[in-house]
Amino acid sequence: MSMRRRPITMAAAALVALGVAACGSSGDTKTVTVTAAPQNAASEGGTGKTVHIIASVPPTDHGWLGAISKNAKAAAAGHKDVKFELLQAADADSQAQQIEQAIAQKPDALVVLPQDGEALTPVAQKFTKQDAATATILGDNYQIGTLAADYIGDQLKCNGNVVEIQGLAGISVTTDRSKGFADELKKKCPNGGIKVVARQPGDFNPDTGLKVMENILNAQKKIDAVYTHDDDMAQGVVQAIRNAGRDKDMFLTGVGGSTDAMKQIKAGGLYRATFLYNPNMAASAVNMARLIALGQGMPELVPPEVPRQIIVPAAVVTQDNVAKYEKYAFN
Repeated sequence: MSMRRRPITMAAAALVALGVAACGSSGDTKTVTVTAAPQNAASEGGTGKTVHIIASVPPTDHGWLGAISKNAKAAAAGHKDVKFELLQAADADSQAQQIEQAIAQKPDALVVLPQDGEALTPVAQKFTKQDAATATILGDNYQIGTLAADYIGDQLKCNGNVVEIQGLAGISVTTDRSKGFADELKKKCPNGGIKVVARQPGDFNPDTGLKVMENILNAQKKIDAVYTHDDDMAQGVVQAIRNAGRDKDMFLTGVGGSTDAMKQIKAGGLYRATFLYNPNMAASAVNMARLIALGQGMPELVPPEVPRQIIVPAAVVTQDNVAKYEKYAFN
């Protein structure tokens, strides 16, 4: 699934949390946070110091998460002074234990994409200090929902039946993407011309998306558009629609920016658009962690510093501009 968890980075000398506001305040949001203890930081000059960065992420069994890991490793490989380790945690409890073990190695920075940010808070508090610098990179899942509502509202001219296939029930990314969609539809189409006739979780899973959409297609004889929360999950939804021979009756949007989604958007037809914040944000998280651990900042800023928060805006990808975003697609 795309952008479903929030990354957090922690370390003895630096803490970096990578998060995308895909999940909400409950900690499901993907956020990149970097924290470095000033007394451990190197000077801005060439010190010859090797920066040890450890990253903890959920299992990379999903395209977007795989891209997060790939981009983080690529960014680290681009710095001769970085020693980088990537760890995978199956659940929130094992991730908390993993992070404590990583801290024991006394790395300069720890980058974390949390399974559950709330569950990791005690660990973060245990290993960070009040005088540490903190920065966060996040994507906005609520905005994803508003962009989807704007696009679908425009395409349907505020008149039609819409189905929403959500991600995992109960996590902030799903809540935010649903709330953004619902709120914006009310503003954009105040006459109530667009009706959400079905709303069910597909668990960010193609097989679940297929089964859920099959049931909805059997129950709903008129569907004009489908808003799905994830490009990978959407492939199952697409299959269900095509199996039912109804791909000419509606269009579909996704979230994430997968290669399959980009190809289908480019070809035209059922898959009309996707909304995304780029997994390249993981590379930014690693770069930020390095700078903080070295006591340096972004040279473009005066004085050079690492901002406390960077919000990555979501993009709307359609057939008109897909060529611009294909290079960012993930498998």
